[in-house]
Amino acid sequence: MSHAAENSAAATAVLREVKPASLPRPLLVENGRSYGWITDKICGIIEGKTPAWWWWCFIVACFVASWTVAGITYLVSTGVGVWGHANPVNWAWDIVNFVFWIGIGHAGTLISAILCLLRQKWRTSINRAAEAMTIFAVVCAGIFPVFHVGRVWFAWFLFPIPNYNSIWQNYRSPLEWDVFAVSTYATVSVLFWYVGLVPDLAILRDRFFNAGRKVRSFIYGLFALGWRGSNRHWSNYEMAYVILAGVSTPLVLSVHTIVSFDFAVSLLPGWHTTIFPPYFVAGAVFSGFGMVLTLMLPLRVIFKLEDLITQYHIDCMCKIALATGSMVGYAYIMEFFIAWYGSNPYEGFAFINRAFGPYAWAYWIMFLCNVITPQLFWFKKLRRNLVAVWIISIFINVGMWFERFVIIVTSLARDFLPSSWGYYSPSIVEIFTFFGTFGVFSVLFLLFIRFLPIMPMAELKAVTPQADPHAHHGHGKH
Repeated sequence: MSHAAENSAAATAVLREVKPASLPRPLLVENGRSYGWITDKICGIIEGKTPAWWWWCFIVACFVASWTVAGITYLVSTGVGVWGHANPVNWAWDIVNFVFWIGIGHAGTLISAILCLLRQKWRTSINRAAEAMTIFAVVCAGIFPVFHVGRVWFAWFLFPIPNYNSIWQNYRSPLEWDVFAVSTYATVSVLFWYVGLVPDLAILRDRFFNAGRKVRSFIYGLFALGWRGSNRHWSNYEMAYVILAGVSTPLVLSVHTIVSFDFAVSLLPGWHTTIFPPYFVAGAVFSGFGMVLTLMLPLRVIFKLEDLITQYHIDCMCKIALATGSMVGYAYIMEFFIAWYGSNPYEGFAFINRAFGPYAWAYWIMFLCNVITPQLFWFKKLRRNLVAVWIISIFINVGMWFERFVIIVTSLARDFLPSSWGYYSPSIVEIFTFFGTFGVFSVLFLLFIRFLPIMPMAELKAVTPQADPHAHHGHGKH
């Protein structure tokens, strides 16, 4: 008997003895839905009459968004003094909200790019909406640094464009690095999102044409770039998609790392720490998945997408939120350890001040929402309670906003000079401007779900059982 045959027989004997459990892969599209059902379901959201709830949500979102418009109009006409900044806190609400929205925008490209490269097929039901979330969150994030400059018409000075005064940027400043990191991230995210949309836009073009709605067919056809679904088109599409996923992946990791450098390269206690880059990236993924759950669970119910966004998808997102939330909790505890182990009295005071100083209320809200609450995802029964998952996802969003507030404000409010210590409170203009950005985000997201396919139809069909050539299932209609 050959050596290979002996090994095979031994392996068979071991398996017969161990009797490993059979673990079937969970279905990513349930109830045996056909290709035609998937197309009708996704396109039907766009082709049908605009529901009344959409109009009500849109009107409310526009009203809330007007707060941001009014706030920045008042700011530009009056000056940045209308924000509550004063010594020693000259940098607070705007940078808190900037980092918060950038963090929200992190998960979209992560779901699409990294999970695409890792061949994680469960991404297919949520990646399109998550990519849209990324772009809209970056739009909201960009409002704050642009208007923080005061004279917004000089914001173009942030870019290295030759000018009459020969004024050049300070390339050693991490704030300047932000300009390049965020603008590059936004550009690649838009390209990645748009390339993924092209085949689905062509489907809508053809369906509207067959229905005799020529204007809509023309508009969707314009953005479909002449897609015909030929073998050559699919080959080029898949190559472009993988290349963009490869380009996006380092950007996912770099953009929030660079945002963390805004603080880590300073000398201020509580900011000057090497743990910030991985800590910020984990926190951004954590908050991003929190927002994906907040958005996708209501959409699942409203559009009856239970067969496409299954319990398995929700389980995966909850587990990632649990893992990243635990990383964030570890970072919170490690910060205290490093401050004690480093024997730097200023550093030690900064963290004692965070937990027990005048902003202790914010610290413990952050700790409860970001560390304690996600631990509930250990329980399978709770992960199957979608109302509980949705509420926890909101807690995550709230906690991550407070994380940025705690980091930024507590270190500034009590710096090296006790005589200058103060207590920062946001002005009414700051509060309305921030909450208005939720309206801006909601307006953009409502327009997205009304006029664009919220899921990639081709990718969904590719993960159905009938798409597997080795499965013995009947093929659905195309």
